[in-house]
Amino acid sequence: MDPRQIQDLPAFRQLANERTRFGAGMSIGMAAAYFGYILTIAFWPRLLGLPLWNGTVITWGFLIGVGLIAFGFVLTAVYVGRANSRFDHLSQRLLEEIR
Repeated sequence: MDPRQIQDLPAFRQLANERTRFGAGMSIGMAAAYFGYILTIAFWPRLLGLPLWNGTVITWGFLIGVGLIAFGFVLTAVYVGRANSRFDHLSQRLLEEIR
């Protein structure tokens, strides 16, 4: 089947649109979290230098930095889960339409 014919199939358009919207949304979320962290460093650095509680050397900046890394792992897990369920289902439907 010609690639242009495949691109015109409703199943292909649905798969492409869902993957694009989902990926863009997750990218925007991660970028917003990182830019928020960087803007906090730039405009309110004292906040990130505050200790979590009196007598500790662990700061809010460290905690938030670790949280950003964890957030990246969570987003990856969410994407993999979505790809293995919804996107695989749509891909199978597309393959059935092509055959």
